[in-house]
Amino acid sequence: MKQTYPFPTVSVFEVPFSKLNMKDTVKYLTEAVQSRQPHHVITANPIMVMTAVNNPDYKQMMRTAEMIVPDGTGIVWAAGVGGEPIEKRVTGFELLHELLKVGETYRWKFYLLGTTAEVIQEAAERLQMQYPAAIICGHRDGFFGPDEDSAVIEEIRAASPDVLFVARGADNQEPWIAQHKQALHVPVIMGVGGSFDIISGKLKRAPKVFQKLRLEWFYRLLKEPTRYKRMLALPKFVVKVLREKENVTKTG
Repeated sequence: MKQTYPFPTVSVFEVPFSKLNMKDTVKYLTEAVQSRQPHHVITANPIMVMTAVNNPDYKQMMRTAEMIVPDGTGIVWAAGVGGEPIEKRVTGFELLHELLKVGETYRWKFYLLGTTAEVIQEAAERLQMQYPAAIICGHRDGFFGPDEDSAVIEEIRAASPDVLFVARGADNQEPWIAQHKQALHVPVIMGVGGSFDIISGKLKRAPKVFQKLRLEWFYRLLKEPTRYKRMLALPKFVVKVLREKENVTKTG
């Protein structure tokens, strides 16, 4: 079912992105926590949009999310080319930290799901030290199959978090959240990709110069050459935007 949104959006190849800046995004998600209703937040980049373009089921899944934020600079650029500018990108990594800051004020509970047992343990410990008034109420690795879904959901429900951060494989992360968000019944469920790897110290975030030049994707490729196949979607996205300027922000 396609969502209707209580905030302004712009369509990028029929994927509806929030136009809210970071401050207003955090305000909206604070209200979402208080509502106690499940909200799936997708932090999306051009690779995910190209997946949606090529896979109608993936696009439909994305369109059921309560909020899609423009994590990649390519999304901001494409919206501008299409004549519907987005003020600024809202990165998943920074949004995670902003929610933890607010969580300190409200004493929210956070559950961390995904990556390896060692990385998630280290990330949980570091975040608890950084945000001592927030409550890291549980964590577990992301290496489980469909046969274990119900046990994992039960474990998360028992911890009763206000916010659930999920870091699983690129193809699995958002579909898993979409499939189980009603059963999880967590007010804010957000996919966070490689954020735990950075928080744990396993990976470094791109230096400021790469961030300013909007080349974080290139830095990640240098550090993780095995990502090159996924990265091939980026030039395809650029070509598609330039070829189909008049269709970029058309709503479907």
